[in-house]
Amino acid sequence: NDGSMQFQEMVAWVPNLGINYHLGVDGISLFLVLLTTLLGPIVVLFSWRNVKDHLKTFVFLLLVQQTGMLGVFLALDLVVFFIFWEFTLIPMYFLIGRWGGKNRVYAAVKFFLYTMAGSALMLVVILILGWQGGSFDWMQLQGLKMPLSLQTWAFLAFALAFAIKIPLFPFHTWLPDAHVQAPTAGSVILAGVLLKMGSYGFMRFNLPLFPESTQLYAPLLAFLAMVGIIYGALVALVQKDVKSLVAYSSIAHLGFVMLGVASLTKQGLSGAVLQGVNHGLATGALFLMVGMIYDRRHTRLFSEYGGLWKQIPVWSAFFIIVVLASVGLPGLNGFVGEFTILVGTFQANPWWAAVATLGVILAAWYLLTAVRKMIFGPLDEEKNGSLLDLNAREIAVLVPLVLLFFFIGLYPNFFLDKINPAVDVLLQTVQSSPPPF
Repeated sequence: NDGSMQFQEMVAWVPNLGINYHLGVDGISLFLVLLTTLLGPIVVLFSWRNVKDHLKTFVFLLLVQQTGMLGVFLALDLVVFFIFWEFTLIPMYFLIGRWGGKNRVYAAVKFFLYTMAGSALMLVVILILGWQGGSFDWMQLQGLKMPLSLQTWAFLAFALAFAIKIPLFPFHTWLPDAHVQAPTAGSVILAGVLLKMGSYGFMRFNLPLFPESTQLYAPLLAFLAMVGIIYGALVALVQKDVKSLVAYSSIAHLGFVMLGVASLTKQGLSGAVLQGVNHGLATGALFLMVGMIYDRRHTRLFSEYGGLWKQIPVWSAFFIIVVLASVGLPGLNGFVGEFTILVGTFQANPWWAAVATLGVILAAWYLLTAVRKMIFGPLDEEKNGSLLDLNAREIAVLVPLVLLFFFIGLYPNFFLDKINPAVDVLLQTVQSSPPPF
C-alpha cells in the first residue's frame, strides 16, 4: 500500500552492459498481471472444443503469449522490457496467420509490421538512455537529467510504439483487420491484454522517465484520445458485422483510458488503470460470446440474427449483462472506471470531460443497438430456430468474468486502494519536474 515496487527479483544477466533480469510489481501493474493470468486459462478452456486442428500447438502459442505479456508488465529493466515487448508479436502472428479467417495472412503481416516498425525507434532510445545513465534499470534512470530536446525525442519514440499498440488514433488501422481475422481466443487476448501494454507503457515509462515532455505533450495525447473516442464510436455505429463493432469499440474505450493518462491527475490515472482491466474483462467476454454464436451459425452479420432471446435465452442473458458492463451501467465494473476518469479529466480540462461524456452516450447507442438487432424482434431466420443454447463449458468460461463485473462495480475500493498509492508515487515524479512552458 506504500506504492513501492513489491516482489522484486534481480539477477545479473549481462553485467558488462548493465543489463539485469529485474522484475517487480506495484499497483499499476498488479491487476494487469492478474487479468493476464485470468484470461489465459479462460481462452484455453474455450478453445478446448472449438479449435479443430493442431490444438496442442495452439495452446502452446497461447501460453508463450501469456509469458511475454507477463514479462512486459513485470520488467523493470528497459532491455528486458523491450525483449518481452517484441516477443509478444511472434505467437500472436502465428495465432492469427494459422487459425484466423480467410484474410488471416494479410491481417497477421499487417499487425506484425505495424507494431515492429513502431518499436524500432524505442530500441534506439533505450540504448541512448543506457549510455547516458550507465544502466538500463528503470529505477536508476528516473531523475536522469537530459536536455529537453533529447527528452522530447525519447518521449516521442516511446509514445509512437505505445500509441500503435493501444492503438491511439490515427495509428489504429491494423486493429480491425487483426480482430476480425483472429480466432476467438486470439481476439480475447489481443483486446483483453495486448492493447493494455500500450497504456501501461505510457504510465510506466513515459511519465516517470520524461516528465517535462509528458507535461508538454499531454494536451496532444488528450486530443488524439478524444478523436479516437468519437471516431471509434461513430464507425462502430455503422458496422454490419458484430465482431467489427466490438473491434472499433475497443478504439473508443482505449481512447478513454488514454484520456485518463493524459489528464495527469490522480483520479484520471487511477481510473485509467482500472478501466484498462474493465475493458479487458468486458471486451474479452464480448469476443467470447461472438465466438460462441459464430461457432453455431458461421456468420457475424447483424442481418442474419434477431429474436435470439426466444431460442437461446441463456446466451442472450449473458450478452445483455456483458453489454451493460461495456456501456458503464452503475453497479457494474465499467461505470467505476469511466466515472473516475471523467472526474480526473474534468479537473484537467472540463471540455475534455464533455467530449468523453459524448463518447459514453455514443457507446450506449451502438452497443444497445447491437442488443436490439440480435436478441429482440421476430425470429425470422430459419437457421436460428435450431440454435443450441450455451453448454456447461461455455457457461463456466463466462461466469468468472460476470462475477468480476459485479465485484468491481460494487466494491471498487478493493482495487483502487491498491492502485492509488502507486499513482501517487508516479504523480510525485512527474510534478517534481517543472513544466517546460
